[in-house]
Amino acid sequence: MKKYLLLIWLLPIIVTAQQKPNIIYIMSDDHDANAISAYGSQLLATPHIDRLAKEGMLFKQAFVGNSICGPARATLLTGQHSHKNGMKDNRTRFDGTQITLPKLLQQYGYQTAIVGKWHLHTYPTGFDYWKILPGQGLYYQPRLISMTGDTNTYAGYATEVITKEAIDWLDKKRDDTKPFLLLLHHKAPHRYFFPSPKNIEAFRDKIFPEPATLYADTTGKGTAWKLQTMNILHDMKLSSDLKVDPAYLMDIPWMKPDSAEIAYYNSIFNRIPVTEREKIKKIYSIRGEILQQQKPKGNDLLKLKYQWYMQDYLASAASVDESVGEILNYLDSTGLANNTMVVYTSDQGFYLGQNGWFDKRWMYDVSMRTPLIIRWPGKIKAGSSNHTMVQNIDYAPTFLDMAGIPVPASMQGLSLQPLLIQQKTTWNRKSLYYHFYEYKADHTVLQHLGVRTERYKLIYFYTVNEWQLFDLLKDPSEQHNLIQNKAYSGILADMKKELLRLRDQYDDHEVAGELK
Repeated sequence: MKKYLLLIWLLPIIVTAQQKPNIIYIMSDDHDANAISAYGSQLLATPHIDRLAKEGMLFKQAFVGNSICGPARATLLTGQHSHKNGMKDNRTRFDGTQITLPKLLQQYGYQTAIVGKWHLHTYPTGFDYWKILPGQGLYYQPRLISMTGDTNTYAGYATEVITKEAIDWLDKKRDDTKPFLLLLHHKAPHRYFFPSPKNIEAFRDKIFPEPATLYADTTGKGTAWKLQTMNILHDMKLSSDLKVDPAYLMDIPWMKPDSAEIAYYNSIFNRIPVTEREKIKKIYSIRGEILQQQKPKGNDLLKLKYQWYMQDYLASAASVDESVGEILNYLDSTGLANNTMVVYTSDQGFYLGQNGWFDKRWMYDVSMRTPLIIRWPGKIKAGSSNHTMVQNIDYAPTFLDMAGIPVPASMQGLSLQPLLIQQKTTWNRKSLYYHFYEYKADHTVLQHLGVRTERYKLIYFYTVNEWQLFDLLKDPSEQHNLIQNKAYSGILADMKKELLRLRDQYDDHEVAGELK
């Protein structure tokens, strides 16, 4: 009788827990929205990610506050900008003792897990289960660190291994009496853009449209543009990035790889099983033969490098789309789909040849903007889209709010729930704050901060005291700096005031040039 009464007493708690939404947050690494067909991409068909958009909400103006891998992940966990959570660059160690999304969900009965890329230099906290890539991880025969601290090598391709491990947790290791949070973090399509064997074959002969600014001369656009080392022609490596066997390049002086590049080429190929390795090398040998025959320079070389970059990057992204399909199929087959909120995003955007560049880091929209698609059947209207400016500081507050959990005051973002369920609301954000800190470590992008409104963007490269102002309506590709244009003097004054207001709002008072 006592057991029966206890069961009656516990039943409301169990039912309440089961009604809370499960959350699967899928984050790829450097997957630009221009490589997702739901965003109108002409580069890549992504039918499974598109399915999320058809059955949920696609955000047209989702942005990050610091366009680089580690800080974006810390912002997800904390709902805070980098200066608050302490993760300003890729080399900082994340403080796992602070308040985080998974810890708060645990307190309210959630089971939490992360599988895949972590990249925060300390072991995860607040997770009931984790299995993570060391550092950036490897595309072939990836290693994963388990909760015991052991590091094991897994046969196969990273995207497929991570997906399999995530489904294994969903199917065999989770407590099905609890709602869950699963962070599924891919390595792909991060540099060095190494696709799976089947996608190397599928993309080997594809030709992609060139961006309008691929051949743009950026040398006269200020100190920051002059110093950057993210130029496809000059900075993208033929052997390590584009898999050209060094043997083809040794007698071409302007292409000859150095010893470090040769060593990296050998190390990545040596991870591939011999049979597959020889097939892959044969496919990539065509690139080496073209270079041997043509010995191109300048724009002729850039034209080739761009196409090979796109083949590898997009083929790597295609595997992520396949992974999304596997996750959705699993949810359908197990009946979990109806009460599971699935989120697809990237840690930031990525340059796909615009300005002749690759990589991210900048406050320009190409890297500041990120894809964001959210599906929750019965709650979010299928096929809906949203044009409101949102930011990655909003993700943690949103998930807590959707689960009925109080959002702590330490979180700086806003819950997207009113937007997702299309409630009438007064959205009180009119501008976005951005601050990038990492300089010489990679790609030599100068530190900068700035403010973005619906129409205008102000960027301040404070170590060299240079300002940039853009009219996004008239100049969406951000090519024309209006800082000296007297017609915009009023706008400039307003944007500087707004930048200072945001620094106060987010409590960012670090010395930054004139902004002391």
